Amino acid sequence: MYAIVEIAGQQFKVSKDLKVYVHRLANEEGSKVSFDKVLLLDDNGNVTLGAPAIEGASVEAKVLQHLKGDKVIVFKKKRRKGYKKRNGHRQYLTQIVIEGITATGAKKAASKKAAVEATTETAEAPKKKVAKAKKEDTQE
Repeated sequence: MYAIVEIAGQQFKVSKDLKVYVHRLANEEGSKVSFDKVLLLDDNGNVTLGAPAIEGASVEAKVLQHLKGDKVIVFKKKRRKGYKKRNGHRQYLTQIVIEGITATGAKKAASKKAAVEATTETAEAPKKKVAKAKKEDTQE
């Protein structure tokens, strides 16, 4: 079972017991956090898509630690002009571990699919009557 969830403006493919580095969260180390913006849910081949998110589905995680990422060097140069700029950046990150994925929204999606199939069957029925009426007109 896996899910695609939006955390701090970025999308991650997560599954149970997976450790993920995300942009810095305001929660304290050791606290639990829940993400409700689940975009896709796969339960052993049964895929549920959200529009844009699945209602009722959520991902629970635990904050392990806050840290800083690797240094990224930004170097700008224009040749033959004597222009050189060197700058560095370290991103603030939070390491989380996914504790569970709840998929209560999957039942709602299945009922929507059944409703869509019912509406297509009623839409096709009048077309068949019109086709039969045309056949009768051509035979006379």
